[in-house]
Amino acid sequence: MLKWALVFLVVAIVAAVFGFGGIAAGAATIAKILFFVFLGIFLLMLIAGLMRGSSLST
Repeated sequence: MLKWALVFLVVAIVAAVFGFGGIAAGAATIAKILFFVFLGIFLLMLIAGLMRGSSLST
């Protein structure tokens, strides 16, 4: 999912360079949404992993 956020970010930058403001704004919005969804899922998985704990006793 982070890969798609980066793809849309690159599309937004390229579109902005060539003057396509509407396409750039749309792609930037999609990239932002995907990034925050990825960040939310990452934080949920991090918290779940910390709550689960680890029993690495040697």
